[in-house]
Order: sequence, then C-alpha cells, then structure tokens
Amino acid sequence: MYCETDDELVELVERARKYTEDGKVADYIPALGRAEKCDLSIALYYTDGRCFKAGDVDKLFTLQSVSKVLALALAIMDNGEEEVFRKVGMEPTGDPFNSIAKLESQVPAKPLNPMINAGALVVSNMIEGRSTHDKLGRFLTLIHDLTNNTSIDVDHEVSDSEFETAHLNRALCYYMKQHGLITGDVEDLIDLYTRQCAIKVSCLDLARIGMVLANKGRDPETNRMIIPEGIATLVKTFMVTCGMYNASGEFAIRVGIPAKSGVSGGIIGLVPPSMGIGVYGPALNEKGNSIAGVKLLEMLSQRYELSIF
Repeated sequence: MYCETDDELVELVERARKYTEDGKVADYIPALGRAEKCDLSIALYYTDGRCFKAGDVDKLFTLQSVSKVLALALAIMDNGEEEVFRKVGMEPTGDPFNSIAKLESQVPAKPLNPMINAGALVVSNMIEGRSTHDKLGRFLTLIHDLTNNTSIDVDHEVSDSEFETAHLNRALCYYMKQHGLITGDVEDLIDLYTRQCAIKVSCLDLARIGMVLANKGRDPETNRMIIPEGIATLVKTFMVTCGMYNASGEFAIRVGIPAKSGVSGGIIGLVPPSMGIGVYGPALNEKGNSIAGVKLLEMLSQRYELSIF
C-alpha cells in the first residue's frame, strides 16, 4: 500500500513537525547552525515516474553523511569489493559516528564500517582521480546521473566551514595513515571529504536517488544501469545495519527500511523495488538524526506498511 496524494503527506508532515521543538540544529558546523529548526519536508519518488511531496520542499540542504552511501558505491566500482573491505569492515557499531575508540581497540586497526566517519574517510580516499577536482567531479557526475539534475553542486560556504572545523576527522585520518589505511596527503583528503559532504540537494533529489537504488541501481526512466546491481544491494544492506548511526537497530524495528541520515537533517530512504524517499528536517536528536524526520518516516511506515521485515 503506497501514498497516492500530496494531501496524505501534508497531514503526516504537520503531525510530525511538532517534534522539531525537541531537536537541535548542528551548530558545531557554523554554516549548518543557521538552518531553520522548524523546517520539515518529504518527497516520494516511484519507479513509474509518480512523485508526491509535502512540506518545505523547496529548501536545499547538504548531503553530509548521506554522501557516504554514494562514495561507497563509487569506491567499490573503482577498486572492487575485496580491496575496499580489506581496509574497512562490515559490522555495525554502538559508538557515535565520529568516535575514535574502536580504531584503537580493533586488530587490525581498521574502521568497523563505511558509514562512520573513520570508514567514510578511508572510502573517500579510494575514489579514483588525479586530483581532488577530478575525484569530486566523478562523484558529482554520479549524483547528476542518479538525480537527473545536472545543476547540483557544492555549497562552498558549508564546505569551507567544515574544512576549518574538521579537527577530529583530521585526527582520524592521521591515526589511520599511521596504520596504512589512508595514503596521500591528509589535507587533500579532508578537502575532498568536506566538499563531498557539502553537495547541495533537495528532498526530491534524495528521493530519486533512493528510487534508483530501490530499482537495483537502474534508472527506470532511461533503463541505464548507473550502479551495478550487486553494489546497489551491498550499499542498501549497509543502510539497514549502519545507516542511522548508533540508532540503526531501533530505526529498523520502528521504520524497517534501508535509510541513511546526515547531520544537515537529510534522510534518504527506499522501499524495494519501487520507491525512493527523501526527507529534510534539520532539528536533530541526540544521535544526530533528524528528530521529526525519523518520526515522519515512522508514521509513514506504519500507515502504508512499508517495513521490509
């Protein structure tokens, strides 16, 4: 059972919007701290071309950790699954997304999964290109293909703000460079990573990416295979097990769909084989997920029985 009208979504958005009062925007990144706390929007994109949306759908926001899903797909396309997972694990973690603790206790010292910051930095380091510009260009091309929107670009104010405050990510990089997981210049990697995270999208863009992933990596409108099916399956699995930080287990129980969040308040979700979901709500809970966005997805899943479990 799927949503059939915008009005159905409008009702759910307004019911969920009150939860924004209990959240907090990510002001530890100065440029993100200016977001409107009460914003909330959602878009649904189906493989048959139908699209429904509600809320503040014209608001643009940056991918942040949502980009980790696409970086993982690109790195595997570039290097192969075996090489990527030689340097990063496949296991969920109960620690915060920016924690260094597990790196120090793991033998060998590699990140537990690609959805935490340490793992994502290793993955971004594996994207092929002669320069940061080349690597970012290839990443943007993938996003343009997935969204069918070539106007998507980096928000340089946000990327500059993140670059200046990325002290913990630098620490993670230098630790992993010492253990041979990261090669090359750390500042170049931080530059790429912050620009990757600062790519600006709408909730409709996220919904279309989710739709292509739901359709096994193939764009149903062009019939083009954008991400190989096996890689699309793999990244969707990581979305289930690790996509909502250390709240992924609860999200799987309450919502039950593959999803990935970012500290800008974006959430990408999907329901195989036919629907992608994009959500934006910058007020975050204590785990770094959109507080009203998660509630909105919970309501949506319950009403339309979306859980894959």
